[in-house]
Amino acid sequence: MSAVLSTAPAQPAAAAQHFAARLTFEADVSDVHADLTAGVPGLVVVDSRSEQAWNAGHLPGAVHLPTARIPELATARIPADAVVVTYCWGPGCNGATRAALAFARLGYRVKEMIGGYEYWMREGLPVVTPAGRTSRPADPLTAPVLSVSCDC
Repeated sequence: MSAVLSTAPAQPAAAAQHFAARLTFEADVSDVHADLTAGVPGLVVVDSRSEQAWNAGHLPGAVHLPTARIPELATARIPADAVVVTYCWGPGCNGATRAALAFARLGYRVKEMIGGYEYWMREGLPVVTPAGRTSRPADPLTAPVLSVSCDC
């Protein structure tokens, strides 16, 4: 008996609806990096981590807004017509999910950056630290080593 097929796969129409819905809620680090690099207007990336985490390093161009402070500060700091992309530490943390929920409750269009800060770093993308802008080599288990992107 197949472990994969012990639960029947969804019908194609249901699968298409599911995967299309996921893409409306999530963005990956490569796509966020590409949009930040291109200066896509109206896109605001929000780091929802603590002050200490932000100070240790964050995405270039990100806005720091800890999750607990979003209801209090978002409308003063983030334009109402912005598309917000939230991030936190990584896949083992749901801080970005909680932050995205807080923005959605305030009426913002929002996506969560899957992988968070961890996968941003693991893909070798630049961060801002107290020493300035820096990056580390890409992790070959999470990012292509011989090309700029996976072209997926």
